[in-house]
Amino acid sequence: MEQTILRHMETVRGITEKTIEKIPEAIADIVPPGFANNIRWNFGHIAVVQEKLVLGVLSEEMGLPEAYGTFFAPSTKPEEWKETPPTLAEIAEVLKEQKRRIAQFIPGRWHDKLPTPFTNRAGITFYTVGETLLFSFYHEAMHIETIKRIYRALPSR
Repeated sequence: MEQTILRHMETVRGITEKTIEKIPEAIADIVPPGFANNIRWNFGHIAVVQEKLVLGVLSEEMGLPEAYGTFFAPSTKPEEWKETPPTLAEIAEVLKEQKRRIAQFIPGRWHDKLPTPFTNRAGITFYTVGETLLFSFYHEAMHIETIKRIYRALPSR
């Protein structure tokens, strides 16, 4: 089962990697009417949340650049950015490296109990790192769909 889940992580992240490669840098920061964030924020947010759901909940050292929390954590918005955010190419590299790190970290740890149960904003409580990793796939897919909706909402591409 472990290999099946790791292959699924590869599939989900592969979709994300292919999607980010198709997005021109010039449109990454547009926030169309009806949206709270832009394409760049959604890609960075995927990385931040997966890092938190796999490593942060276990109090493990997180491997993202320090600024990612400032730019892409839940409740942040591009309109609040005071510095230049990472490029899409930089975020793409972070996503690839994160996938590699998690694939090395997670084997044999699926049933590791979290130091304290983690309840997300939707009220779902997780007790093991396997549960949080599996939820991260759902979270990533939601944001890929949001990225696609933002892209379609842009006036000219």
